[in-house]
Amino acid sequence: MIKVENIKKDFGSNEVLKGISHTFHNGKTNLIIGRSGAGKTVFLKILVGLFKPTSGKIMYNDIDFLSLDKKALRELRMNVGMLFQGSALFDSMTTEENIRFPLDMFTNWTRKEKEMRVNYCLERVSLEGANNKYPSEISGGMQKRVGIARSIVLEPKYLFCDEPNSGLDPKTAIVIDELIQNITYENDITTVINTHDMNSVMEIGDNIALLHQGELAWSGSHDEVLDSDNQILQEFIFASPFLKKLRDAALKNSSGKI
Repeated sequence: MIKVENIKKDFGSNEVLKGISHTFHNGKTNLIIGRSGAGKTVFLKILVGLFKPTSGKIMYNDIDFLSLDKKALRELRMNVGMLFQGSALFDSMTTEENIRFPLDMFTNWTRKEKEMRVNYCLERVSLEGANNKYPSEISGGMQKRVGIARSIVLEPKYLFCDEPNSGLDPKTAIVIDELIQNITYENDITTVINTHDMNSVMEIGDNIALLHQGELAWSGSHDEVLDSDNQILQEFIFASPFLKKLRDAALKNSSGKI
């Protein structure tokens, strides 16, 4: 579990986050959603320690994240996995070498132990036998799966995903969503996903935080989205004219029932 209290972030005179409090639960897919400029990326970077908040508190279970020294922070980072928007694979490394990279950095495992863990992670993302392929030799969806394998290779307690479906076709995006969700449930991970993908919101959004102009505008589950009368949420969800037409048609059909 990650709990944030009154997180604020200023860049000079620009107040980006205006006091956000929220809890990200373990064993759940926790989504951060909102329009461009709402503060999602800044918020995610603060959660993983890439930015320091102007004020506020972040607790990783019972650990005060913002008060950690370098040694304690390094130990905590061994329990954190990160899936970057563009996968962020090393072009000069094979799939196996990319996945093994965190093990080389943070462990003293033997070569055999690393090889076994890499192969397990490749199997977990359905890429068995792709060890020696380079990023340029595989599709964007496969690159994303390699990124997921690398993010879980250290068996993290916390997993952060920045726009995991960016650049993917709808079918592949669903595969990635289901993979992240299954890994979260099976390993009881606290997973935090920064996304604007409405399919992700409606299918895997166990715990959703909607940011609007640097504030928490709404929170709830995907089951509560369509029933909410929160205007900001509704405007975000039905920003697409196509989705709005579907909603209006559904409401019309519902009202016409006897």
